[in-house]
Amino acid sequence: MADYPKLIAHIIYRLGVGGLENGLINLINRIPQEHYHHAIICLTDYTDFASRITNPSVSLHALNKQEGKDLALYVRLWKLLRELRPDIVHTRNLAGIEASIIGWLAGVPNRVHGEHGRDSYDIDGTNKKYLKIRQVCQYFTQLYIPLSKDLEHWLTSLVMIPERKIRQIYNGVDSNKFQPASGGRSALPVEGFSSEDCFIVGTVGRIQEVKDQLTLLNAVAVLTSDNEQIRKKIRLVIVGDGPMMTEAVKLAQNLNIADITWFAGSRNDIPDILRGMDLFVLPSKAEGISNTILEAMASGLPVIATKVGGNAELVVNGETGLLVPSKSPDAMARAIEEYRGNPERCLSHGEAGRKRVEQTFSMESMVDSYMSVYDELLDNR
Repeated sequence: MADYPKLIAHIIYRLGVGGLENGLINLINRIPQEHYHHAIICLTDYTDFASRITNPSVSLHALNKQEGKDLALYVRLWKLLRELRPDIVHTRNLAGIEASIIGWLAGVPNRVHGEHGRDSYDIDGTNKKYLKIRQVCQYFTQLYIPLSKDLEHWLTSLVMIPERKIRQIYNGVDSNKFQPASGGRSALPVEGFSSEDCFIVGTVGRIQEVKDQLTLLNAVAVLTSDNEQIRKKIRLVIVGDGPMMTEAVKLAQNLNIADITWFAGSRNDIPDILRGMDLFVLPSKAEGISNTILEAMASGLPVIATKVGGNAELVVNGETGLLVPSKSPDAMARAIEEYRGNPERCLSHGEAGRKRVEQTFSMESMVDSYMSVYDELLDNR
């Protein structure tokens, strides 16, 4: 067994609001300091999201990558790794995968890569250029951590990573922080969204193409366009910010649902906001393993999710929620209406989701799994 503590250098594109970044901070805040210390290396920069780090053994580094090709970035990364001398480099997603080569060149003995999900420019992961990059980088990477069985299958079947190099790990959720509301739905901090006869539909995520909040807006419009009774009672909450915020707000206005939609922006009180919802919807075009689905389930909410990526590994269709096709406002509208008209189903599916999180997606299980991978690398070394 290796002497502890060891240093892990986590290499990511940017430390800002996002599922990957949230999962990383959850992990390093909980790994015992007597086992591992951490350096987070951002290829670009980091935001005040870093204030969520509570582990004092963490150092932050920004390499300030320039737009487009920045070959000097790799020199800066090599020099930093030579200075830090980490025991493990942990890269994540396509944006960071080439850093595994730099880690090898810098003499870092152990290199692991995480796949958290695919982006809108390569939703199905078949882009030949990106596949080639991943296939080359595998020769510099000892182990891979896909966050879902879907990503694991993709790694073995398309990227051609040997099964012996793969350790699939699910995200965990803090079920103490994310809990069901006690004594009824919590009040939301916006007028007209907390009356007892309202049905609150909500989503949380960066407002960008791959998250596809526009389909959710269209689904609510389908429900309300010809039914004034539904319109009086349904409310939509969209939490998050991003490059498509202006387009989303404009679409809500054009669909005549702006008055029943709350664009909440980025928030620091997500657990409270979730407790103010009746139903959670994730309309994504692609997903790895969604933290927000897990947080909604832990909060006792039924979940409607698109049948993409790892969503079907989280949501048990007809038991903890409903799965619908992506980019289908009509199917999403029908699923929302199934819950709006059936409060008993909302309650039972929410309770089943909470139980599933406690049994399968605990934070403790996630941390133990990552530590097992890190220990395995060091022991093999």
